[in-house]
Amino acid sequence: MIGTTEAAKLLEISTRRLRCLLAQDRVTGAFKAGRNWVIPVIEGLPKIKTASRGPKSIWKKLRTPAKNVIHINRQVIGKKVDGEYIPPISVKYRDENIYCLKVEIPGPCTLVYQPESPLSGCKATAWIESFIQPVVKHGCTFEEVKRQLKKLNPKSDYVLT
Repeated sequence: MIGTTEAAKLLEISTRRLRCLLAQDRVTGAFKAGRNWVIPVIEGLPKIKTASRGPKSIWKKLRTPAKNVIHINRQVIGKKVDGEYIPPISVKYRDENIYCLKVEIPGPCTLVYQPESPLSGCKATAWIESFIQPVVKHGCTFEEVKRQLKKLNPKSDYVLT
């Protein structure tokens, strides 16, 4: 249970607009205790009833978290350039792709193995999925890994994803 100021901040609307919605009885479960409104929170936000007329409401919706995918690139496992190993672990988060030697996954994660339907884009058959962004230790970009592979074998054309 929260007040009008907190509810307005959660919905990203003004407190005056929220009071109008309360006067129209469009906030589910809200009641007045003395001079103040008490508003229940359902799934992280106050529940607003839709109106029968006018434009569609655009309340703040909770964003679904992006799925993070972590897989190991078999092409670069055990390869060294200038005495250092090329990072084989690929962490894909939204539109980023970071290669590294160590990843910490805070929170729950799922290990997936699907040889019949590999991961789109990189053709990996085993990977880890997490909705919490992993912590990458000493990461580098895709281009840096390609440069290291070119140093290792300039004639070969590696296809990394």
